[in-house]
Amino acid sequence: MRFISFSSGSCGNCSLLLGEHSGILIDAGVGIRSVKKDLTAVGLGLENISAIIVTHDHGDHIRSLGSFCKRVQAPVWTTETIHNALAWHPFTKDWVGPCRQILQAGVWNQITEDFEVRFFVVPHDATQCVGYAIRSGEELFVLMTDLGHTTEDSMFWASMATTVVVESNYDEDMLLGGDYPEVLKKRIRQGYGHLSNADCAEAIVQFMHPGLRNVFLCHLSGNNNTPELAYQSALKALEDAGVEPGSIALRVLRRGVASPLLNL
Repeated sequence: MRFISFSSGSCGNCSLLLGEHSGILIDAGVGIRSVKKDLTAVGLGLENISAIIVTHDHGDHIRSLGSFCKRVQAPVWTTETIHNALAWHPFTKDWVGPCRQILQAGVWNQITEDFEVRFFVVPHDATQCVGYAIRSGEELFVLMTDLGHTTEDSMFWASMATTVVVESNYDEDMLLGGDYPEVLKKRIRQGYGHLSNADCAEAIVQFMHPGLRNVFLCHLSGNNNTPELAYQSALKALEDAGVEPGSIALRVLRRGVASPLLNL
């Protein structure tokens, strides 16, 4: 597998997972022109997008989904609940219907030549929010973002993954000491908002296993976190757990900045 993140955060979320013959776009919160430019820079193009999967119906994850449907015309896979929300959303209602594909619960869904997908529900204040386990051969890629707290299902799949993308949204001290209104602070911290650096670090230690090769930290807040704080929090947790330095590749996925094309 190969992977590139085009952006991760409330400014927009979008990434591409590539197999030998096909690619899955994960969310579409970044403009199609920007994605095309970043793909061209690594020798790829929009034709490498074979399918699209959607985590939930918040704008930073679906803002450009209609444009991708018009231009790429790839099938859009997600749950029936999320698709029903997309059918009414102003960003998507006019374009996603013809691309609609429903993921079945509790089974592997073959969505491209290379990839099978399962979803698991995570706690977030959207119509519904899901994480994904994506399998290709012996590789298992797990994405869990926008989750107010970890769940048994999310930890189950992460504990078998070769690569995990996990939210590390905010530093507790920065959030509490910042100028967000109390209602927004509560929304973020209440268990159906976002995952803190400390909670993310604890989760990494819990799902860590010998086959884990990559951990990517995603959806960092632009106001209540920094890449350095998120990285150091996770790194210290790994060091304290006795993980040999370099045995797990730890990386922060940045806001508004494309990652390199990563071999997983």
